[in-house]
Amino acid sequence: MSQPRPVLVLTHVAHEGPGLIARALDGLAITTRTVLDDPAPRLPAIGDLAGLVVMGGPQDADDDAGHPGLAAERRLLAEAVDADLPTLGVCLGMQLLALALGARLHRRHGTEIGFAPVEVVAHDPLLAGAGPEPMVLHWHSDAVDLPEDATLLARSETTPVQAFRAGSAVGLQFHLEVDASVLDVWLTTPMMTAGLEPAEVDAIRLGSRQHLSALRPGADLGLAAFARSVRERA
Repeated sequence: MSQPRPVLVLTHVAHEGPGLIARALDGLAITTRTVLDDPAPRLPAIGDLAGLVVMGGPQDADDDAGHPGLAAERRLLAEAVDADLPTLGVCLGMQLLALALGARLHRRHGTEIGFAPVEVVAHDPLLAGAGPEPMVLHWHSDAVDLPEDATLLARSETTPVQAFRAGSAVGLQFHLEVDASVLDVWLTTPMMTAGLEPAEVDAIRLGSRQHLSALRPGADLGLAAFARSVRERA
């Protein structure tokens, strides 16, 4: 009897794991890899995967000189879209997905850190439970253009492309995967809070108490939809 195909989760820093995405994928085989500094990583063939998840990180999505493994991640993302593999890119992962599909990255386009709304502009299973203007967690300063033939799902004034779908793949600039325990780790990680004033950290803690519980049902609903598409291929 053949083994079920796993979901590959690509991470870029230890504290930015899959969070609620892993909870939605409970019961499925998950393989987690960090390859961004490997110039020639050996990644699985797309046909051997049930799904692909690419997480966030502080790196620039086009910094191949500093992190040569990013090129292999982008190639894998392009192959995943071509093969109709269920794929989810979050924050840096969304930017890598956009670049893999030919879009441009805009470094330091505009900083969004903390809780703020996005405008959902198209129906999609991943955001079906979020509502028209969900208050979500942001943690980025780079932005991307909408890839050709992709559907814009959400936007904000600072970041015109907050979410998009390209076939089987969805990119989210914001963080549906974060729950209170994950955010607590972020707020005690110097890499995450560098440059933030104590009052800004306090505001994010307050936002966690105000907004995460309201966001959770919609996040769980959307991530469950992604998990169903993965289970169909496992």
